[in-house]
Amino acid sequence: MRRASSLLSSLRELRGRCSTKHPVSIISLAFHSDLGDPSPQPCRSYHGLLYKRRTQQLLRNPSRSLDTLVQNDPPLSSRQSKIKEKNDLDEAFESATTMEEMVSAFKAMESVFDENDKRLGLACLKMGQCLDSAGEDHESTLVYAVKALRILEAHDDGDGDTKSAVSLAMALHLMGSVHYGLKRFNESLGYLNRANRILGTLENDSCGFDVRPISHAVQLLLANTKTAMGRREEALDNLRKSLELKELLLEPNSRELGVAYREVAEAYSAVLRFKEALPLGLKALEVHMEQLGQNSVEVAHDRRLLGVVYCGLEEHQKAFEQNELAQKVLKNWGMSLDLLNAEVDAANIQIALGKFEEAINTLRGVVQQTDKDSETRALVFISMAKALSNQEKFADSKRCCEIACGIFEKKESLAPSKVAEAYSEIAMLYETMNEFEIAISLLKRSLALLEKIPQEQHAEASTSGRIGWLLLLTGKVPQAIPYLEGAVERLKESFGPKHFGVGYIYNNLGAAYMELDRPHSAAQMFALAKDIMDVALGPHHADSIEACQNLANAYGAMGSYKLAMEFQQRVIDAWESHGPSASDEVREAERLLFQLQKKAMTESGNCGESLPLPQSGEAISGKCLDLGLSK
Repeated sequence: MRRASSLLSSLRELRGRCSTKHPVSIISLAFHSDLGDPSPQPCRSYHGLLYKRRTQQLLRNPSRSLDTLVQNDPPLSSRQSKIKEKNDLDEAFESATTMEEMVSAFKAMESVFDENDKRLGLACLKMGQCLDSAGEDHESTLVYAVKALRILEAHDDGDGDTKSAVSLAMALHLMGSVHYGLKRFNESLGYLNRANRILGTLENDSCGFDVRPISHAVQLLLANTKTAMGRREEALDNLRKSLELKELLLEPNSRELGVAYREVAEAYSAVLRFKEALPLGLKALEVHMEQLGQNSVEVAHDRRLLGVVYCGLEEHQKAFEQNELAQKVLKNWGMSLDLLNAEVDAANIQIALGKFEEAINTLRGVVQQTDKDSETRALVFISMAKALSNQEKFADSKRCCEIACGIFEKKESLAPSKVAEAYSEIAMLYETMNEFEIAISLLKRSLALLEKIPQEQHAEASTSGRIGWLLLLTGKVPQAIPYLEGAVERLKESFGPKHFGVGYIYNNLGAAYMELDRPHSAAQMFALAKDIMDVALGPHHADSIEACQNLANAYGAMGSYKLAMEFQQRVIDAWESHGPSASDEVREAERLLFQLQKKAMTESGNCGESLPLPQSGEAISGKCLDLGLSK
């Protein structure tokens, strides 16, 4: 999976086109049936959401005006006057169409209403939602959100009042959104989980009110929050749920639904889950071609994404075909920057196909159209270095790497995530040229940038694991262990303890302990690696067999020959399942088994001694390469 870094570079550029700095507001989702416009909506769109649209008094009594009294009407009592004043203030707040009008009407309400009045709580909610939609003044928004939550919580007594429960869920969503904007992700997650539980109960109870638009917004913000916390695997679940809700809310095959399919496909591609990304990407293309025609910009973006996905699936010819079709559309629309990036993608696909000279010619054409210090120019030189390295023109390749690094150094503060990714990809090129010290140095620079970006925790884990692996490769074993241990913890937080990447790290950490003559610790690591890989990859996968072989070696080094021979026999059986193509591996595994049998006979006193295997998923104190990107 050496090409994963360049794939993700293309994907990041694709995602940058349509990402928003602020999570989509619940309001614009809940009360706009097309769900298609993520921009902040006018405040008047919030009325229905707050359940405050009441029949005008004028409609109840057409002969009476709201602002005047018939001369013959009896005078109002003090209590009636108070009620009328509150109703008038409430109506004035309802009819406000600008933020200035809303603020003025709200201040008037505050001076008259009791501080625990539910209508004041709903007004606070509306104010907070409107400010949150603008996404600028988080502290002011938080003031309204806190007050709304306090009041609406007091009025929700759990007696099955649907309106109260929905209002409380919206207040909790607002609190989650504000804390997300303030980068207080743990607090945001707490409020959103609570909102999700309330909405789930309402859905299960068939409350008679369609809470799906609100549930969609909560799921989407849960996905954003978990992504920001580095919990990518969980975020994908919420993102998938938000898509399922969108499928129910939107018209079938609408343009907006096509965009949603593509965005979820991009999210799967970002974590290298290309099999799940492919059907979603194809669905997006199908929808947009039907709605907009094959020459639309949306179709071009869909095809570029499919190019990335097909590359990830090693179907490079299909990737190249999609890329060529995308380029034709982008050229017709005069989208020069997108077109240049698509041409760089095409060169990377040509490299994957072994067409190095064609790739170099493509890149030479692109570089002439780029600015001296542009990011696109730097990406061109990275791809050029890749093609030259494959031709074993290492001096020229290194020069291209140096130029790219020089450009990206100037952008560290502006785009740390992109620069970190670029350093990682350049480091991979130095690895292929056996320049391990330079590669380690670049990876450390990448890690320093990633450590400041919570949502890049998965990339931080992979980078830390690669540093540990290279240090292990160059004989610096004690230095490698902290990087490997840090990597496994971060990767487990991002993808869970059973992700195949965690298995790779445990495997490498076990190798490090073997180098330090600590076979007991190594056996624990190898056992955990095997447990994960058997599930994630299957027991007959080459990497799973390697973990089993390592475990047999560790038990052999400990003198626990009975267990060592048991696992060595499993290695033989697994390789035999590959048929004639694995005959060399079978012979080697049988040779190692014969050696173990000889040792067991000469040291028969140790044959019965064994170290208990860790149970599946057992926690260990010695926490342990890579998400698989360097494999």
